[in-house]
Amino acid sequence: MGETGILGSADRVELIDGEIIDMSPIGVLHAAIVARLASTLSQRLGEQAVVWCQNPLRLGDLSAPEPDIAVLRARGDYYTTAHPTPADVLLVIEVAESSLEYDLRTKVPLYARHGIPEVWVIDAATRRTRVFRHSAGGCEAGREAVRGYADEMSVEPHQPLSCVGVLDETGEQVILELARLLPAAGGK
Repeated sequence: MGETGILGSADRVELIDGEIIDMSPIGVLHAAIVARLASTLSQRLGEQAVVWCQNPLRLGDLSAPEPDIAVLRARGDYYTTAHPTPADVLLVIEVAESSLEYDLRTKVPLYARHGIPEVWVIDAATRRTRVFRHSAGGCEAGREAVRGYADEMSVEPHQPLSCVGVLDETGEQVILELARLLPAAGGK
């Protein structure tokens, strides 16, 4: 659609389950959080992984979401020949300034259906993070039918946050504390 002129370069849209979805404009807080996380992850991961910001993931023929951050397996071509697929993804991070319900109800289950191993949804206002791990891959009874992940937890900004599959250059798990990385308004 971009090639034919239906969508312009300034249009913010995603392909989700065959539908073109308008995305909210990026607010100042949202942009700052994404920039800080991307910078920190890039520094800590070095060449161990690719930090992919607001770029498409190819989830089959009907979905190409653009998560705020995806941590990808390192690849020699740096994804110049094709967009990453679920097999390339270690972690997806969505920052929700105005999209919390959409991220939780639409995008998290989409990621689960495609086997993304871990998703974080950060509430920009509170810095509280919902962590979803171990994709159930399908719909089972109870909580998994809603989100598609076997494990779900809430992490407060002052608590350590880490992803099982994301290791730094020394082989240690990358641990973040959002309260230190992303202080609330006024620097506190």
